[in-house]
Amino acid sequence: MAIRDLMDSNVRDAKVTGYESLVECLELPDPDDRHVLAAAIRCNADAIVTFNLKDFPADALRPYGIDVIHPDDFVCYQIEMAPSRCCEALRKQRLALRNPALAVEDFLSVLQRQQLPQTVSVLREFVEFL
Repeated sequence: MAIRDLMDSNVRDAKVTGYESLVECLELPDPDDRHVLAAAIRCNADAIVTFNLKDFPADALRPYGIDVIHPDDFVCYQIEMAPSRCCEALRKQRLALRNPALAVEDFLSVLQRQQLPQTVSVLREFVEFL
């Protein structure tokens, strides 16, 4: 609950409401994921960013103009669009980790373990800024 409250209070427009009536009329391989698509439709999202690509097939999302994107592709795209801003944000994130503190290589190892190999490859070009 504390994490959700922090997100709600610090990430503008992150909370989607009013999507509930859409859930029942949506079809996805896993019915428990329909609320995600309903929220994306409600807020006019361009994409759903998820590791769970198989449960959000393109054919099911196409009628709503929504793409599904793997987090690794999403982060790489963000870095490509604004490398200095992304590196600064990632640097702040790394420095905020204190238990234990993480050196750059350890931070990249964590990202690698989190299924972000492309991101790690791109970030190796910017190691001095992390």
